[in-house]
Amino acid sequence: QAIQAINGHTDMSAEEFTNIIFEKIDVNNDGELTLEEFMTGVERDEDLMDLITKNFDLSNVLKVIQNG
Repeated sequence: QAIQAINGHTDMSAEEFTNIIFEKIDVNNDGELTLEEFMTGVERDEDLMDLITKNFDLSNVLKVIQNG
């Protein structure tokens, strides 16, 4: 949530974000994601890759830390 707030992407809650991830890439629907499922799912879904990239971009976080 903090990273999303710093990056200005607060239009989605952490729960909503997580649900989207699981809906798109939990291929065996077991409620768990293996690293393999995650990597394969992200590689196959350009929209999901964009969503994750925007939500976990740490460059603005580093700026906040550097500027105090």
